[in-house]
Amino acid sequence: MLPFLPQTRLPSRPGLILVHIVRYRIGQSPSPRVGVQVGGDVFALPGVSSLASLWSLRLADIHQRVDERETAGRVPADEITLLPPVDGRTEVWAAGVTYESSRQARITESERSADVYDRVYEARRPELFFKSAAWRVVGDGQTVAIRDDSSVTVPEPEVALVINTFGEVAGYTVCDDVSSRSIEGENPLYLPQAKTYLGGCALGPAIRPAWEVADPYKLGIELTIERAGAIAWQGSASTASLRRTFGDLVGYLMHADIHPDGVLLSTGTCLVPPAPFTLADGDVVRIEIAQIGTLTTGVVRGLERMRAAFGPAT
Repeated sequence: MLPFLPQTRLPSRPGLILVHIVRYRIGQSPSPRVGVQVGGDVFALPGVSSLASLWSLRLADIHQRVDERETAGRVPADEITLLPPVDGRTEVWAAGVTYESSRQARITESERSADVYDRVYEARRPELFFKSAAWRVVGDGQTVAIRDDSSVTVPEPEVALVINTFGEVAGYTVCDDVSSRSIEGENPLYLPQAKTYLGGCALGPAIRPAWEVADPYKLGIELTIERAGAIAWQGSASTASLRRTFGDLVGYLMHADIHPDGVLLSTGTCLVPPAPFTLADGDVVRIEIAQIGTLTTGVVRGLERMRAAFGPAT
């Protein structure tokens, strides 16, 4: 996959150096690596060949590996390219209708089945669905896509949980759960087509370890969509308005399934551009989540444009 836009910097706060788990490439090397970025430096993780292998460990062991990063293998951050923070057999799943704003948006867009969104918002069992295999996820600086049979497509900025095989939340990253509102609105059973396609999932730029985030229910979220150099839509919200707990969502996801290499779970959106707004070819989508990072992607329309941007893997 080739970068589409310049990659963004990982977040920093005055007087505090943030720690991120990163999947990256040095120079033109074809081999992805796993490491820890601390400020402007990246350090290799001893004995960790992939993120998938890291998520097979207990949280305490992951914490220890991060603390024991190889200081001798330091590489300046400006010499690496960040890759999507998911690999191997790790799947990406997502939750729906977890915020009041999402419930209202789904009710508005659905002509015949509005009540299903109202019911799932109030129900004990959450809406969970498969979003993407690791190999088709795009990362920071790359490209998401609009289906050419969709008349309304929007980005959905979300906090994604990084969960190990034992059901422990190991970290957080930024997810763009790109969605066709027109296809899902026609019939809720079309959700897989509205949500799961090449260019429909972006993650990154890195993973913020869970132990580094004091309160994940107080994270500000900002969405900016640029078009022809101007802001076409902008909004902000917070995880404080999330109706369900992360533990509740993880419990249902892990209840009757196994994830040997861990799993990522995107936790739903609280920022939905109102209809009839839709993404357009050439837009730039920027999602910033406090303490976690900023994910920036370009937008193309149609499978062939996305195939060309995605690279030889397709």
